[in-house]
Amino acid sequence: MQLRKLGNELNVSSVGLGCMGMSFSYGGQEEKDAIATLHRAIEIGITHFDTAELYGPFENEILLGKAFQGRRDKVTIATKFGYKYSDHGKGFDRVLGLDSRPGNVKAAADASLKRLKIDVIDLFYQHRVDPAVPIEDTVGAMADLVQAGKVRAIGLSEASAATIRRAHAVHPISAVQSEYSLWSREPESEVIPMCRELGIGFVAYSPLGRGLLTGKMDQSGMLSREDWRLTLPRFQPQNMKANENLIKSLNEIASRKDVTAAQISLAWVLHQGNDIVTIPGSRKIQHLEENTKAFDIDLNDAEIENLSNTISSRKVVGKRYSDQDLSQIDG
Repeated sequence: MQLRKLGNELNVSSVGLGCMGMSFSYGGQEEKDAIATLHRAIEIGITHFDTAELYGPFENEILLGKAFQGRRDKVTIATKFGYKYSDHGKGFDRVLGLDSRPGNVKAAADASLKRLKIDVIDLFYQHRVDPAVPIEDTVGAMADLVQAGKVRAIGLSEASAATIRRAHAVHPISAVQSEYSLWSREPESEVIPMCRELGIGFVAYSPLGRGLLTGKMDQSGMLSREDWRLTLPRFQPQNMKANENLIKSLNEIASRKDVTAAQISLAWVLHQGNDIVTIPGSRKIQHLEENTKAFDIDLNDAEIENLSNTISSRKVVGKRYSDQDLSQIDG
């Protein structure tokens, strides 16, 4: 697996692993199966693992803490902070709102270190920009954590170009994480160019469209009732029906290359620049192994352009998030 740089501090596998679905939002899975997948990921060369205090909440960090015991030198662990929680309820019901006040930043880091059973967080992200707290104050607290040796590098998630510039002026930002895929292209206009100007790595989450760009999902009720994706516009039956032709075209392009739709979707993202890494989620070892082969797929300029035009965000029906979730997106 080729390594790519995130800022000046980190070298990570070009295909990482988004761990959220193992514990949160997508229905989760048995702990033993999740740990087996995490161990297999290390075996095949994945070094970059992405989690957050939100995922559970807290359960996903605990899972990784168990899985990576004795394997710490083989993994780069990224986690995120930025919410306040109730002591009651389950999942999203426990989330009370955003909180990126300096005191919470530092308390969240200490709690994540304990759950992950590590001495230092490799990459510590602000999960969502908190409009109630100046980004300079939040990043100042994150910088204090770096100075204290509790964090190696810091990042932002779903931040606007203007916020990225302000944050980077306080302390170097190593990575910006945003949703980016064939049919979620918003970062291309301002965020990715800003990252390149400042030497910041870009981490593409949901590069497979939360599963839709695997070409295997349909309207047959394959998602469990507790799966959070059922609340998203693109997963509503009428929108899935409207997007069927896009997925059909993607499968046809992939078939001509003798690869899967998931693999060619990931390959397209990786071909957008050597400063971009991906963190597709996977709960099954088979899918994990398939995803890591995406880096080996060679796409020429004509093929990249064909994919870009065929599965463009202009053609997709449905927003990537609900209006409530979009209200937390910076900018």
